Amino acid sequence: MVIAKVWVLKKHFDGFPKTSDFDLKKIELPNLMDGGKQKLLLESVFLSVDPYMRPYSRRAMKEGDIMIGTQVARVVESKNPAFAVGAFVVGHSGWRTHFISDGKDLQLLPSSWPESLPKSLALGTVGMPGLTAYFGLLEVCKMKPGETVLVNAAAGAVGSVVGQLAKIGGCKVVGCAGADDKVAYLKKLGFDEAFNYKTVKSLDEALHRASPDGYDCFFDNVGGEFASVAINQMKTYGRIAVCGAISQYNDSVPQKGPYVQMPMIFKELRMEGFIVSRWNNRREEGVKALLKWVVEGKVKYHEQVTEGFENMPMAFIGMLKGENIGKAVVKV
Repeated sequence: MVIAKVWVLKKHFDGFPKTSDFDLKKIELPNLMDGGKQKLLLESVFLSVDPYMRPYSRRAMKEGDIMIGTQVARVVESKNPAFAVGAFVVGHSGWRTHFISDGKDLQLLPSSWPESLPKSLALGTVGMPGLTAYFGLLEVCKMKPGETVLVNAAAGAVGSVVGQLAKIGGCKVVGCAGADDKVAYLKKLGFDEAFNYKTVKSLDEALHRASPDGYDCFFDNVGGEFASVAINQMKTYGRIAVCGAISQYNDSVPQKGPYVQMPMIFKELRMEGFIVSRWNNRREEGVKALLKWVVEGKVKYHEQVTEGFENMPMAFIGMLKGENIGKAVVKV
């Protein structure tokens, strides 16, 4: 008999999440069976905390549900020949220390994964955030060599990969972040221009100074006021990939902002929202490319690792406050 620890959503978030909105519980897992769905027992090794959990908790969860999320897990017991004991997988079973699966919702880490590479990268640079950057740039922004790409929240899990992939693609890259140490990190990654949007006197002037000719592509993770200013600096026929709106996730009252129609019309812009699951059928392609670039040193990574399953809520709240550089993960 295995007792799993789980974090449940005790109360829907009102404004910024609080630790009191979560509850730590224990549940007894059933024994594995040769038939049916109880074929694998898995133990979470790393768990992910991501911005999407904030809006999705309201859309997809009831109070009392186990918090949504992904993990890198190790197979502890198996009655499924496709998954050997000791194999590592990416699961989508939420904030749990252990869980049961039939294997259909699991993805094995690539066999080419080097031993020297942290397996937690399967939740970050070589996982969902990296794939978001990959398909967002290639399929939504349709970036071309010689273009100028703007990305905000650029020191985060998605933005840091966006900038590096744009450089690999032969683009000029401008990144914005909310702290000086994050700006220093962007310069270390090879961004052509980077600035702290919280300390500049004028965001409009800072964006113009970074790229006087404007921007061909804008990868937007933030929304709100930043997006309202940036849209006016797009070049004609510019493309905007709307990936996130973290500036608005914790608002109790929806923001009211400038309207986008005028710049959209006169600059003939294309703005498209997207969710990375659209390209699930090409997941292997993206993972293979990202893993290759990481191994070659062309894509660098940084992880903010919180130790201890009991600290999941604090890691989640800290990530939403922007305390992390790169990907925020919890080591169980």
